[in-house]
Amino acid sequence: MMEKSRILAVDDNSISLATIEQELKRDYEVIPMNSGERALQYLKREKPDLILMDIQMAQKSGIETLQEIRRMERCKDIPVIMLTSKQDKASVVESSKLGVYDYVVKPFQGDDLRRRIEHALKEHR
Repeated sequence: MMEKSRILAVDDNSISLATIEQELKRDYEVIPMNSGERALQYLKREKPDLILMDIQMAQKSGIETLQEIRRMERCKDIPVIMLTSKQDKASVVESSKLGVYDYVVKPFQGDDLRRRIEHALKEHR
């Protein structure tokens, strides 16, 4: 059997994290993290195939977390999909500058999210 791709899901909302995990666990190994800080600690040890990240988080936003990820040599090429309810132009532009692969607005459709993830993973392989 083929090994499942590992997805690091970063969101400080436990309901969102649970929804993401529920939606993706059949096809992927989902590693849930409830803060940008925890995600960064995880990334010092492991390298997932893809990162799903919320922008609005307490302590450290998704943008700030992504800035740090892009400075990490071994993680700077990991495809990142922003999964957020923030749709303001500044957030989209800032995310684009940091090279996000895609931008998905919550509430998301499971099929749509899986399609975007598959596309990002295929392109990255």
